[in-house]
Amino acid sequence: MAHPRLDPEMAAFNAMMEARAATLPPIRLALPFDGPRALTEALNLPLAEGGPVMAESGDRWVAVRGRRIQCRYHRPDLSGPLPVLLYLHGGGWVWNSIDTHDRLMREYAAAAGCIVVGPDYALSPEAVFPQALEESAGVLRWLAEHGAAWGIDTARIALGGDSAGANLATGLALWLRDDGAPVPLRGLLLNYGVFDSRLDTPSYREFAEGYGLTLERMRFYWSAYAPREADRLNPLAAPLRAELTNLPPCLLHIAELDVLASENHAMAARLRAAGVAVETRLFPGTVHGFLRALGHVGQARDAVAAAGTWLRRRLG
Repeated sequence: MAHPRLDPEMAAFNAMMEARAATLPPIRLALPFDGPRALTEALNLPLAEGGPVMAESGDRWVAVRGRRIQCRYHRPDLSGPLPVLLYLHGGGWVWNSIDTHDRLMREYAAAAGCIVVGPDYALSPEAVFPQALEESAGVLRWLAEHGAAWGIDTARIALGGDSAGANLATGLALWLRDDGAPVPLRGLLLNYGVFDSRLDTPSYREFAEGYGLTLERMRFYWSAYAPREADRLNPLAAPLRAELTNLPPCLLHIAELDVLASENHAMAARLRAAGVAVETRLFPGTVHGFLRALGHVGQARDAVAAAGTWLRRRLG
C-alpha cells in the first residue's frame, strides 16, 4: 500500500494488520464460510479492546421473526431515559459481529451520551437478502414499542452502521419511510457505506486492489448477500437506486482511498437533491474500515468525536 496520499498512521495500522494476518491461515472467499469467519474474528477482535467503560454493557435478546436475536447493549453513566442509536455492524454482510464492533459502539455511546444497541443479524451466504434487513427492522420496531423497559427514550431513535451495516441502515430507513406505521428516526449515521451494486465506478477502478477492501471481495460479498441478480437492483439492497425523499437527516463519513468512495459521494449528492439534510466529511488518506483503528489512527477518533457531536444535536 504505497499511495502518496495514505495517512502515515493508517499506513502503520495496515502494516500491523498485515503482520497479524501473516500469522494466520489465509482467509479464502469460499464456502463453507465458518472457517473464514473464525479467522476474521481472530484478526479483528483485538481491535475491540480498550475504549470507554460503560455503566452497563451486556447482551439482551429480542424475539423477531421466529428467533431470538442477540443484541449488544451499551449504556453510558447518565441518568434518566436516554436516546438510542441502533448500530448495524459492517463486514460485507458475511462476517464481523457485535464483538468485533464492540469498542466502536461503546465509543459512540460515550461520545453521544446515548444507549447503543447492536443486533447480531443473520449473515450471508446462509441468510440472503432481505433477511438481515427484516431482522434489523424487527429489532428497531421492538425498541420503538418496548424500549422504555431498557431505559430508552423511544421518541429519540437514530440508526447507523458502517459499510454493509450502512447499507442495511439506509435500506431500513427507506423501508420504514414507506411503511404504513413508520418508526420516526432522528438521524442516519452512515460510515463508508455500500450504496450500489455497480462495480465500475472511478473509485472501484482506482482502488481495486491494494487498499484493504478490493473489487474481488465486493464482487463476492454481493454474490453472497444477493445471489439473485435481480435483488441487486432492489432499492432496499442498492439504496442509490431508490427515491430518497423524506429520509431523516444524514451524516456520511467517507474514506478517501476506498472502492466505495464514488458511491458515497454520489449518495450525498442524491440525498441533497432529494431535499434531505446531509452533512459529509471526507477523511483524507484513510482506507475502508478505518474506524476499526480507533486505538491507532487519529482520524478514526476524530470521526467518532464528530459523529458524537452530530448525534447529540440530532437526539437532543
